[in-house]
Amino acid sequence: MSGVWVFKNGVVRLVENPGDFHGATGRRKVLVHLSSNEVIASYSALERKLYSLGWERYYDDPDLLQYHKRSTVHLISLPKDFNRFKSMHMYDIVVKNRNEFEVRDM
Repeated sequence: MSGVWVFKNGVVRLVENPGDFHGATGRRKVLVHLSSNEVIASYSALERKLYSLGWERYYDDPDLLQYHKRSTVHLISLPKDFNRFKSMHMYDIVVKNRNEFEVRDM
């Protein structure tokens, strides 16, 4: 994961694809389930994979999709709208599910 740290209005944030930040088009990232080589194209597909790995859905926050695995302290929080599912969410899933998912350039 690479990017540029941008300081604006007293807030520092990481811009993952600095080319996109300056108006150029970059490559789109996709989340891939490794054992099936399936590109995750919807939350229903992702949820099936997470359930099979022992993740459970939390319903506490109506604005988020949240998943917890009982054997860990990990919590995956995703925006309710799949169009707002960004590479930072994909990398979060990859880190918490080693050897199960991968982020690839499209």
